Amino acid sequence: MLTARERLERRKARPALVELYRALSRLTSTLTVMNTGAHPDDEESGMLAALRFAYGMRVIIACSTRGEGGQNSLGPERGGALGVLRTRELEEAARTLDADVVWLGHGPDDPVHDFGFSKDGKDTLARWGRERLLERLVRAYRAERPDIVIPTFLDVPGQHGHHRAMTEAAEEAVSLAADPHAFPEHLAGGLTPWQVGKFYLPAWSGGGGTYDDEVPPPNATVTVSAPGADPATGAAYAEIGEWSRAFHASQGMGEWQPEPQAEWPLHLKLGGSGGETDIRDGLPATLADLASGLGKEAGDQLHTAQARIELALGAFPQRVEIIENLAAAARHIEIAQSLLSEEEKERFGHRLARKLAEIDAALACAAGLTATVWAEPAVLAPGGSGTLHVHIGPNEAAFIEIEPILPEGISCGQARRENSLASFPLTVSGEAPVRNAYPPQFSSLLGGAGAAVALHAEIGGRKARILVEPEQPIDIVPAHSVALSPDAAIVSTCSAPGPIPVRTDIDGPKASLELAAAPRIAVKKTAEGFEIEIARDIQPGRYSLRATVDGAQAYRQTPVAYPHIGRTRFIAPQNLDVLVLDLRLPEGTRVGYIGGGSDRVGLWLKRMGLDVTELDEAGLRGDLSRFSTIVVGIFAFGLRPDLSAATEKLHEWIAAGGHLVTLYHRPSDGWSPEKTPPRRLVIGSPSLRWRVTDPASPVDILAPEHPLLTGPNRIGQEDFSGWDKERGLYFASRWDDAYEPLLAMHDAGEAPLKGSLLSARVGRGRHTHTSLVLHHQLDKLVPGAFRLMANLVQSA
Repeated sequence: MLTARERLERRKARPALVELYRALSRLTSTLTVMNTGAHPDDEESGMLAALRFAYGMRVIIACSTRGEGGQNSLGPERGGALGVLRTRELEEAARTLDADVVWLGHGPDDPVHDFGFSKDGKDTLARWGRERLLERLVRAYRAERPDIVIPTFLDVPGQHGHHRAMTEAAEEAVSLAADPHAFPEHLAGGLTPWQVGKFYLPAWSGGGGTYDDEVPPPNATVTVSAPGADPATGAAYAEIGEWSRAFHASQGMGEWQPEPQAEWPLHLKLGGSGGETDIRDGLPATLADLASGLGKEAGDQLHTAQARIELALGAFPQRVEIIENLAAAARHIEIAQSLLSEEEKERFGHRLARKLAEIDAALACAAGLTATVWAEPAVLAPGGSGTLHVHIGPNEAAFIEIEPILPEGISCGQARRENSLASFPLTVSGEAPVRNAYPPQFSSLLGGAGAAVALHAEIGGRKARILVEPEQPIDIVPAHSVALSPDAAIVSTCSAPGPIPVRTDIDGPKASLELAAAPRIAVKKTAEGFEIEIARDIQPGRYSLRATVDGAQAYRQTPVAYPHIGRTRFIAPQNLDVLVLDLRLPEGTRVGYIGGGSDRVGLWLKRMGLDVTELDEAGLRGDLSRFSTIVVGIFAFGLRPDLSAATEKLHEWIAAGGHLVTLYHRPSDGWSPEKTPPRRLVIGSPSLRWRVTDPASPVDILAPEHPLLTGPNRIGQEDFSGWDKERGLYFASRWDDAYEPLLAMHDAGEAPLKGSLLSARVGRGRHTHTSLVLHHQLDKLVPGAFRLMANLVQSA
């Protein structure tokens, strides 16, 4: 449930006249365009804004993953939680473009997920399952019936493997979608073959700061051109695209462009007849175009409907005239529908049905019909209950019915009405499925896949049906949320393990929380939770102690809340992991940790048993001489202005004997090669050339006797086994002679990279920079990452 201020802000952001103009502009085209990509933020937002708001097309974004393998510039969410965040970001980005979203992957437990950076499209398809991805794409083509498909990226060397895989699959799916023998289960489920009219490739390079296309783009055969400004807002279409991209805040997206792009060149690969001057050539772009393929009577009805729509557009903002003309247009479309043959229904029926839904939405805008929908409580648990509230604002419509549309497991009773507020009692089945917030689709016009309300209203004599989403998704979550602190313990075999207190917090109805023991690990209940006793002779390894609530698996619900996406959560099993390893800590080390909120390295250093102080702005202004080592977290120079301001102070501290350890940064993270490090150190760009994506790639230890590799833990090949996702990224490409490279590594078929771990003597101190993804390996409890991290934080 939104606060009053949040609700007001949301209403203010969508002025009624802009909404009405947007609703009318949908009626100008009968075409659908689909833009395919691999991650949230892959969409070509400026072009899509032009196609939707200048050309009037329906826009669909088909995305293969939730972006759960990416980075997060906003906060600590990683993995599945980041996937939830980025799912919501793409939904809000799509809402700005009045676009729909079709998801092909469904989170980290689905084979089609973001497993991290890839340099190979074939390998990506193998990991996702080529047939699986093609089936999902073909299903999307057949269900959504795009006339035009445009991938964002080219399938060329130097491009992200996920992007290459999606472009390859998007092209192959065009012929499969039209083949009645391909995926016959679709036909049994009611779908029919669909022929995509045109398949374009981008006639631009996908290079830049991250990628490095090795071949030039194909020649342009047509250009999407959208000069001038959007009539509703006065903004350039590319600027509207940046409004949309700004919702990808976790990826640092959204840029001000003094000279907004106005043209997007495309290369026609499949379909069409050649020689086109407009992307719409040869396609049924309007109701009048549809009429030319029908019999005279049906065609005349569509011609009349087209004329009425044009009158409604010309009448803007005169609401009475708009309503009169739109209601008449709908009547003519329905008459045309009744005259269609079965073959014509197959070819054109979906376009006319969509146009009627768009007319209903425009009628609602013209009549001032608005509804605010929310649930109380905002989330529901199996076996629980709640209330669905629907508030109808002042309007000029005659109401017929409010119809709740609820997901599996939720039912509602008769509404209680009080003036303009209707409240429906909700009951949740005890067997209702609990899922993470990975909805399969989103529609700006028709809502998402979750709960909604259908308003049946009489407007201008037409019985219109309008779908309204809740202001916050109605999710079914576990009845309890359990938090164990810590949720992971690091135990060294080099010292006698003492008892480990585990504080518990359980939110929800009264219940019994238990924590199972494991071999050589005993569990005792205490007033604050549990105490863990580790036997002295326990063997190295990872142990998982299962937490249960009334005998069932315990879950932790982690809030994911930011102003641009609202409130959601990530649900994961809550257990206690115990990592037992041969780990020695440097003596006398006092660590200051400067984080940017994007990793948990400071927490892991504490759990290792080190003396750690997290440095905020006041701490940075204070006396740094009490620290032997200062660790700077990932992205921190770009996220902490106080850190950038303290750079000179840090350099003086290093020269006096301190050891500064910087974790990986992007060139865009406030990293100046000459000013940020104490000696020149350049981060490589484009990043595709300066990363190692294979987590099992061989590691060459260049300086085996270097102090950072010999003590207190001697680092060997076994410390690089079991790594997850990748070795590292944003490797240094050039550095001052003071730095010594300690490791070399590379992906198959590539030259060795030596910029993953560098260390330099500076005065009486030391600077060490690493681009290894140690923060991720620590989260994944990789033993070698803890041993290496312990070495890196030793005194200079």
